[in-house]
Amino acid sequence: MKKKVVATLLSVAMVSAMLAGCGTSGEVADKSAAEEASSDGAEDAADASSDAAAGSGNLVGVAMPTKDLQRWNQDGTNMKAELEAAGYQVDLQYANNDIATQVSQVETMISNGCNLLVIASIDGESLGTPLSQAKDAGIPVISYDRLLMNSDAVSYYATFDNYMVGTKQGEAIVEALDLENADGPFNMEIFTGDPGDNNARFFYGGAMDVLQPYIDKGKIVVKSGQTTFEEVATANWSTETAQNRMDTIISGNYSDGTVLDAVLCSNDSTSLGVQNALAASYTGEYPFITGQDCDVANVKNLVSGKQGMDIFKDTRDLATAVVGMVDAIMSGEEAEVNDTESYDNGSGIIPTYLCEPKVCTVDNYEELLLDSGYYTEDDLK
Repeated sequence: MKKKVVATLLSVAMVSAMLAGCGTSGEVADKSAAEEASSDGAEDAADASSDAAAGSGNLVGVAMPTKDLQRWNQDGTNMKAELEAAGYQVDLQYANNDIATQVSQVETMISNGCNLLVIASIDGESLGTPLSQAKDAGIPVISYDRLLMNSDAVSYYATFDNYMVGTKQGEAIVEALDLENADGPFNMEIFTGDPGDNNARFFYGGAMDVLQPYIDKGKIVVKSGQTTFEEVATANWSTETAQNRMDTIISGNYSDGTVLDAVLCSNDSTSLGVQNALAASYTGEYPFITGQDCDVANVKNLVSGKQGMDIFKDTRDLATAVVGMVDAIMSGEEAEVNDTESYDNGSGIIPTYLCEPKVCTVDNYEELLLDSGYYTEDDLK
């Protein structure tokens, strides 16, 4: 009897221990799951807090060159909207293409306590003094679309693939004139941008790398004889300056009925000047003309056949890339880049994020510009 009682007590003890053990295991598992969930939640909260901290209370100075060109208005508007949506305060300034004004604006941004500067320069070599001030104050600088030259204060560069812009323009002329098959010769003139804008050399270089072999073969003839960058540059990308030069070229080379087959124009403002001159004094068969930026006036001319192609650079994409850079810098991290070789500003290679330009023609402008919401149909009426 005594043995049976002892056995019974031992069995009860073992069952109790097993039940207790199961309960402890479940509690540990529940506690572990709760701790893991709590940890994940804390990490998410920390990430959200970090993102918020990057924007909250930080002032970003955005310096744009001018309001005279449509594209800079869009750049500035997109940049300000995206930065404010990310929680930043924004000081957006336009310099009316006046270097002294831009120098003063950037210096004021620094003295007003901007935490970071985004600068699209008028002249890439003109901001040495304020850039030195920014560096001394520990203010990071993002060079926007135009590379700031000869300064070690530049942290990053954000732009479109400017060499690709030129190659796409050159390729469009090759295709339009069927240079691979046609004998020629075809007459062409060349217009690029401001000598102080580093991008102009990339546009010109990309296009000429495509077209120079045809010039060398005699398939393309530049009757004005103006082919070097210095000869074809257009100060301030001015429509009026381009128009005046084209007027002179027409009167000296095409007023006798000689046909002009193509005009390489690096952007829309120079392209518009060329088109204005052609409308005023050219009587021959209309040439194939390139452009860049998809300004409203040029897209209208594209649709009506006065411009052969354009380059669409969606500034919304560039603004998004820059806001990502700003967030990374403000969080103490490295910004995303996709080019660490191409852009030397004289003080070294500047880490760069390149957005891809797209060819816009009469066949795809609706998809690129209207369907994407960049313009409305009313904008292009």
